[in-house]
Amino acid sequence: MKNTEVRNTKIGADDAGLLSMLTAARLDERRGRADVMAARLERLALFIKKGELNGTEAAELLCVEAQIILNEAREIN
Repeated sequence: MKNTEVRNTKIGADDAGLLSMLTAARLDERRGRADVMAARLERLALFIKKGELNGTEAAELLCVEAQIILNEAREIN
């Protein structure tokens, strides 16, 4: 069982700049993650093409890569 504390934070007109900066930072982070994911997929596609992997081997490679990504995500949290 987790202990959770609920806090009510009031946001006023003065916080508009801060909210804008946070939104921009989130979008920048998403773009960065998309770039990394695209590079990973390109690397995998090249490996599959060069190695002339069949469908089963390619699927296994994708499963291994998915597990690596999940492990990395768990390390972040």
